[in-house]
Amino acid sequence: MDFEEFSGKTIEDAITEACTKYTVTSDRLDYEIIDKGSSGFLGLNSHPAVIKARPIEEGSVDVSAEKEVNKAIDSGVTEKADRKPPVSEKKNDISDSDKEAVIATVDKFLDDVFKAMEIEVTKNIRFDDEDGSLAINLDGPSMGVLIGKRGQTLDSLQYLTSLVVNKGKGGYIRVKVDTEDYRERRKKTLENLAKNLSYKVKRTRRAVSLEPMNPYERRIIHSALQNDRYVTTHSEGEEPYRRVVITPKH
Repeated sequence: MDFEEFSGKTIEDAITEACTKYTVTSDRLDYEIIDKGSSGFLGLNSHPAVIKARPIEEGSVDVSAEKEVNKAIDSGVTEKADRKPPVSEKKNDISDSDKEAVIATVDKFLDDVFKAMEIEVTKNIRFDDEDGSLAINLDGPSMGVLIGKRGQTLDSLQYLTSLVVNKGKGGYIRVKVDTEDYRERRKKTLENLAKNLSYKVKRTRRAVSLEPMNPYERRIIHSALQNDRYVTTHSEGEEPYRRVVITPKH
């Protein structure tokens, strides 16, 4: 598909316009910045930001690196945790000594994972005092590979870490794994996409079906539009191809 030009007050606005046109999220967008735009001085001589963009075709994505990462996760690591998901997310009161033990276990587990991946990663592991969750922030030169397509590799790592943390425990400790503020950036992208697509549905009175998303990302779309007076949302399909559909209210 050929590139098309999109403009907006900022680069992010232009990217959102492109995402709306192609009904994709920003990580599925191939774009080039033409003009960063300028707000001018006191509004004078301002001009919009301009990008050239096109959607990334599924078959054109080089996923070899991501496959190697997932293979590394699956081989020699998953035996440390069974595949049963936690059944409860009730917050527990954890002693300082137990917290230290959990952090040490997670630190060793992640060391093994990243050694298998053959990537250098700096870890920041701590307990969030507000909700009792275990927050893990990762940094390094290969974070794009660690995030993976649509965040799937990062989600897999979070899931496996959660299994390791909660195996054999009566309660449940929520685990949050992030890098380069990906979770928050992804959330904002999805919220902007939901807002812009809702305008499209209102204008055309035609339903719009989004790309397949995991349950967490679908909840972001549903939540962003739950109070919209003109559109409603629902999910269709089976995992992992389940997607959100935005339809006009009658």
